[in-house]
Amino acid sequence: MSAVAEELASGGVRMALPLLLASAGELLSERAGVLNLSVEGMMLTGAFAGAVGAHTSGSAAVGVLTAVLAGLLFALLQALLSITLRADQIVTGITANALALGATTYGARLVFEDGAGAKTLPGLDPLAIPVLHDIPVLGPALFEQTLLGYAAFALAVALAVAFSRRTTAGLVIDAVGEDALSADRSGLPVTTVRYATVLLTGVTAALAGAHLALSEVHAFSDNLTGGIGYLAVVAVIAGRWRAWPTLLACLVFGLAQSLQFAAPALGLHVSAPLLVTLPYVFALLAVSGLVGRSRAPSGLTVPFVRAS
Repeated sequence: MSAVAEELASGGVRMALPLLLASAGELLSERAGVLNLSVEGMMLTGAFAGAVGAHTSGSAAVGVLTAVLAGLLFALLQALLSITLRADQIVTGITANALALGATTYGARLVFEDGAGAKTLPGLDPLAIPVLHDIPVLGPALFEQTLLGYAAFALAVALAVAFSRRTTAGLVIDAVGEDALSADRSGLPVTTVRYATVLLTGVTAALAGAHLALSEVHAFSDNLTGGIGYLAVVAVIAGRWRAWPTLLACLVFGLAQSLQFAAPALGLHVSAPLLVTLPYVFALLAVSGLVGRSRAPSGLTVPFVRAS
């Protein structure tokens, strides 16, 4: 039974890591008033760019850097549309996701010829931390990650601490997200803050995509992210726009995803399609208010127009 528990815990953490990384940036962006439904597209673009970079150079590190660059460019386009041009953030995000899916699918055909479904890419191997990885159940789950996996967790924690509501930077972000006009009158750079948080989301989402392609499967396939980006947005809502509850939501979603692989070992005779939908059922419960109501930032999705 302990082996099954270890497998479930390891699977849950592996599934939660890309969610945690993507939601870390999205949390800050939403607190600043910008909803990025395009996180899914950012992740998929990062995964594809990372795969292309690793395939072309033969280096996983180059692949990670390529993913970050692609994520930044994608986020810059998102910021231009939603902040500068004040386009509808929901429509922009959905359209960007559709564009990313089509572009990466077509690009995979061109670069990998077979869509990379069977192409093994240079990837990152797990690195076990001595002593710590021997801890029962949690040891293998937490301390047998790749370098990118460790970096993902460290980055998420660092962002949570640096931009908490107890820091000046965190308070600035909240001020911009709650009332952009008042923040502007007080001298805060509203547009700069919003651009910065959207670009940061592009970086974290792209790293999450690169983690999937280079740390988990060492390959790229069509629609590799499979809706994880949408779950990252839901995790922020379920976490009530706070860092540590968002982390908990990511872990719950990760465990729900890992159940589809661990269910047979646990003796659960549940149909595979039902297990696949389980994370999304949890997501619906989270945003329905059944697990507790919360208030979104007042300026979320509201374009900033400077008063004359």
